[in-house]
Amino acid sequence: MVMWFERSNRRLLRTRVPHLVTVAIAIVGLIVLLGGLPVVAATTGAPSPIESKAGVFFKAGEYPEVTALYRSLPPDATPSKEFLRLVLQSYVRLGRTDEALSIYSKLIQPGQSHDAALLRPLALGMITSHVRDRKEHIRIAAYSALAELGLPETAAILEDGLLDSSVVVRARAAEAIGKSGLSAQSGPLRRALRDAMPTVRIAAMTALGEGNATDVRQRLMDVARTEDGPESVFASAALVKLGQSEQLAEITSAATLPDAESRMAALGVLGRLKRPASLAVLAQAVYDPDPSVRAFAAGALGEFGSPDGAAPLTHAIGDESAMIRAVAAASLGKLGIKDTRPLLSALTRDPDAHVRANAAEGLLRLGDTSAIALAAELARHPDPSIRGTAAQALSASPDEEQALTILQALLSDQQPLPRLSAAKALRKSNDRAIPILLQGLRDTDEAVRIAAANSLLQQLAKQPTSKRRR
Repeated sequence: MVMWFERSNRRLLRTRVPHLVTVAIAIVGLIVLLGGLPVVAATTGAPSPIESKAGVFFKAGEYPEVTALYRSLPPDATPSKEFLRLVLQSYVRLGRTDEALSIYSKLIQPGQSHDAALLRPLALGMITSHVRDRKEHIRIAAYSALAELGLPETAAILEDGLLDSSVVVRARAAEAIGKSGLSAQSGPLRRALRDAMPTVRIAAMTALGEGNATDVRQRLMDVARTEDGPESVFASAALVKLGQSEQLAEITSAATLPDAESRMAALGVLGRLKRPASLAVLAQAVYDPDPSVRAFAAGALGEFGSPDGAAPLTHAIGDESAMIRAVAAASLGKLGIKDTRPLLSALTRDPDAHVRANAAEGLLRLGDTSAIALAAELARHPDPSIRGTAAQALSASPDEEQALTILQALLSDQQPLPRLSAAKALRKSNDRAIPILLQGLRDTDEAVRIAAANSLLQQLAKQPTSKRRR
């Protein structure tokens, strides 16, 4: 299908190429007949004939022809950098990001400053080229990355994702539209309010609420009034975002419903809304009889970020459930209260390795770099899930250099989970992570490549404009 599309596209372009472009191509062809094409630019700085021909093809959208020119070069040829840039961009537009990455390695040698103008489209192409992958988990990874990035230029891809057969992909696409600031104008997102699956409807309601889409207020009110469970809770949360603060009482009431899913949904929403009156509800929920609800409460207290959450979290770190102790440890770190350091230090001796890793994360959030030693030890744990949790902990390290060394090693782990976690953690490091993330773009696992591309884009976005192309 792709080959047919490319042939059809070339036929179409040939019928519509302006006369001047046709003449230019003919002239370049004549040069070839008369004496061949030098592949190095002249010393005067003028573009070489092959570079000129590539430029004509590129402007006409004939990207396969640009790449064909490159493949036709003799092995000992030395292409100009401008020609290689055109080849790289052509590969990106064709969705052939592996070849584009190979060209980038020819343009930028080790030790040279990286070119954000080339890296950004290459990394984004690494993600968008997988949005129609046959494997559902890869499509989910691609749309999850786009949801984190929130790039308005991906609008068409995001709305296309609302038609995917996967419920999770559709939900991630709705979330991404919200993060991209496109909710107010998106018709497909409004149609997603009537999706067959509650998960997608909830994601659409949340995105529209955050986007201040006042035209859907009546629909949200109907859902809040007539539906049961989490869907009603999220409809009320969207209405609060739209200015109807009285709906907060409905969410608070849901936190005490017999249905555990409703309680978890309410606690999660209250943590994100951060309304002072809700803190007491979250604090009480760490005593809930359901372990999953207690875990949600501990996570929501960290999200809420109030110092007053330290007392209930202190109770939660003594919970009989290791899952709850782990979540509470990470949340304590998020509060940034130095006085909680002894509590977290005690958890570094917990019998459960996940709890120890989250305690290390909490300590690192408090600026305690001694926890790096524990994270490094856990990064060598025989269980790959523990190594992955250690990578996540290192993302909070104030000592970026030490963390970078350990994360680089984890990015070469034999198992994909630690590599995936390391690729995600590197987005929070400094720009020395860029060469390491380029290594991640070559990973054998598609999900790791997508995560590395996501982190690379976030690294590039942090750089000042003056450094984006040096």
